[in-house]
Amino acid sequence: MAWDEWKQIKNDVAAQHTDSMRLNQFAPAAGGGGGAPDLASSPEKKQAAAKAINDDLERDVERDGKHATESVKAVVKELSARDGYGWDTSGALKKAHRTWEQQVKALLGRLASEKHALSKTGIDFQDDDIGIGSQLAPPSRIDDY
Repeated sequence: MAWDEWKQIKNDVAAQHTDSMRLNQFAPAAGGGGGAPDLASSPEKKQAAAKAINDDLERDVERDGKHATESVKAVVKELSARDGYGWDTSGALKKAHRTWEQQVKALLGRLASEKHALSKTGIDFQDDDIGIGSQLAPPSRIDDY
């Protein structure tokens, strides 16, 4: 493709593009788009979800993960070699249990990161609002002196 063709294509696309955003008036009382708000945030629900993760889910996952560990160890011991012979199931259970432990650990890590994100989101929104507000605020008259 020649440079002139590329330039013509860019000009054609730019001519078709229309800007529909206008910033020379206030948004209507119901909101900027006239429909439902784009972003809905409920700090109370986020805190409740973080509390549920902390108080219930993490504790239950740890408890149930340990329960499985105790059960598998007992079975592996029963199926292990006593007289030089053992069940193949014993080794397979050990391997399956290692995978189980990794999955429990990964789940606990995911729950912790979700809890942290839920707790932090409200603070981030507030900090963003304050930062944007300070950028949009009219300059102080003190600066003129």
